[in-house]
Amino acid sequence: MRFDLDEKLAGILPEDSIIKNEDMSRHTTFRTGGPADYFIKISSDEELVSILNLLKEMKMKPKEDYYVLGNGSNLLVSDAGFRGVVLSLCGDFSKCSMTGDNHIKAGAAALNVAVANLARDNELTGFEFAHGIPGSIGGALVMNAGAYGGEMKQVVRSVYAFDENASLRKLDLDELEFGYRTSIFKKKNYVITGCDIELKKGKKNEIESLMNELKEKRISKQPLEYPSAGSTFKRPEGYFAGKLIEDAGLRGYSVGGAQVSEKHCGFVINKGNATSEDVYRLISDIQEKVFKSSGVKLSPEVILLGDFEK
Repeated sequence: MRFDLDEKLAGILPEDSIIKNEDMSRHTTFRTGGPADYFIKISSDEELVSILNLLKEMKMKPKEDYYVLGNGSNLLVSDAGFRGVVLSLCGDFSKCSMTGDNHIKAGAAALNVAVANLARDNELTGFEFAHGIPGSIGGALVMNAGAYGGEMKQVVRSVYAFDENASLRKLDLDELEFGYRTSIFKKKNYVITGCDIELKKGKKNEIESLMNELKEKRISKQPLEYPSAGSTFKRPEGYFAGKLIEDAGLRGYSVGGAQVSEKHCGFVINKGNATSEDVYRLISDIQEKVFKSSGVKLSPEVILLGDFEK
């Protein structure tokens, strides 16, 4: 199959868009993980349609045989790597632009910070919350990312995505099933290509001031100096994950090079030379010890790719 895939990919994409045995630690914010068999850079709708049709033809399944990568900010890849194809959107998918007085069209691979800066420069308010979220628009849409009182569902009006048949669909807000850290994209194997964002007119100096204020909060409260995936666990209803972890006596608790941040217990960090297995074991330990301490079962926000020991 691998030789077959080599030939078929070469007929669709430029040679420099196909990378074999790519080290995934270069593409995740944990800075861990082994090689993916194929790392494919896709820069246009046309290329994406061709690749999705090829993968379907070869009976390759999403998440099992191929995975669409965002900015890798919520991903833990096995140390053994991923025996499949990683699709990395770039090129056209990285763009964001104004499409009206208060509308932005953002590609799935556009970084949240780039969209926030574009909004600020055009005196649009409402996206300041996402300025410090270290990921792409596509990833933010999948999990309805949010911070400091803002969420994607407050600003997104429609999303463009290819469905299981590689047909482009436009989904309006009422079809997106946004909830706490979830969306319709958690259920359906759609590949997001971009979205329409609607914001409100504001004053540039006030927008910039709020962005700086939120940035200072992050710097003072979060361990931004270490590789991590941001908040490691979803917030349990009625609780705060970081507080539960701290109350379980786990501040600074470590497995290998992975550690519960001493600055913010809701973060698992790579303190230095951590492996994905270290991170995975630490997450498992936290879940077990917090459940024993409080009876609350924490659910990770982190997505696992590849094989991990159960």
